Amino acid sequence: MGCGNETCKMSYMGFGLSNIFLKSNAETRSISAENPKGERGGGAKAEPDKDFPSHGLGKGWKASPAYRNLKSGDTLVIADISGAGIITHIWFAGMEQLYGPYLRDQILRIYWDGEENPSVEVPLGDFFCNGFSTPANINSMPICVNPKRGFNSFWPMPFRKSAKITIENQSPEVIEYFFYQIDYILTDIPKDVMYFHAQWRRRNPLPYAEEYTILDGVTGDGRFAGVYIAWGQHNNEWWGEGEVKFYIDDDAEYPTYCGTGTEDYFGGAWCFSNNEQNAYVNYSTLFMGYPQLIKPDGYYSACQRHGLYRWHIMDPIFFKKNFKATVQALGWRYSGKKNRRFLQLQDDLASTAFWYQSEPHNKFPVLPEADYRENI
Repeated sequence: MGCGNETCKMSYMGFGLSNIFLKSNAETRSISAENPKGERGGGAKAEPDKDFPSHGLGKGWKASPAYRNLKSGDTLVIADISGAGIITHIWFAGMEQLYGPYLRDQILRIYWDGEENPSVEVPLGDFFCNGFSTPANINSMPICVNPKRGFNSFWPMPFRKSAKITIENQSPEVIEYFFYQIDYILTDIPKDVMYFHAQWRRRNPLPYAEEYTILDGVTGDGRFAGVYIAWGQHNNEWWGEGEVKFYIDDDAEYPTYCGTGTEDYFGGAWCFSNNEQNAYVNYSTLFMGYPQLIKPDGYYSACQRHGLYRWHIMDPIFFKKNFKATVQALGWRYSGKKNRRFLQLQDDLASTAFWYQSEPHNKFPVLPEADYRENI
């Protein structure tokens, strides 16, 4: 069977089990602290320091596995790639500084083709569906978080001229060891391929009777790929009656896509509950999940916190002109069984939206300062 367009032809470059056995002209490269420039034959050349465990073993024996001492206020250029290709895998790990109160102070930014404004600007944890200080393992197709704090992204990220990935340490602490690996291929990129984007937002508290905006200000041709939400619950009782809405192209007052409830959109039903135990049930699947619930437990504890993700991989959301995504924060007022009404919540919502679009993209809203981003 023939393949009619460039994007279809691109599918034969070796992605997925369906074509893993096919030949490709692509060249594999990998960037890490052992090979910072991703050069062919450029890895494992570092000489171990006198205070490092491999001292005396010589080159090739784990001499430089991490970037040392990422200071407060410094930005580390992890990858600076020239040419055309696709980032296929990103892995990050670190010491205790990547969790705790400063988790949202490590800012991931990605720039395509020499652009001035980043196409990705997200706190590191939120990008990997870990928006709270307490870690959560994630078992999905594009994002995996594995013990102990291994962050993995498999979002394919094509570029035509260059790619630059940076981490800015906005915390007051030094990150003693920052581990990273960027796997990519060098290959020709078809003209109709779109670029990967991700953007972080937060409202705390969400003003009364307002819907929360997941993404807005996106124009041009593209595809919404999914969202992670770190949801801090401020009221008692159930919090997830709100509808998720996608305003596509010429939608004005009313959206084309409108879900039936928050837990429904994230693939669950009936309050994520186990009826026999009257408790939430967490899950993490390929395309949707409710992997994290943090319950109050202790004298100083706040209300419940919920981590949720949904990837539109098998159920694509395309737009041609513009796109906006919102979710309602909606719970219950209890005035007796015959007079139940919805309560418009004033919760703490933080979201990371993922999408692909043709460049150029509109400049993102200014990332809020560290004190506003912090989870306490």
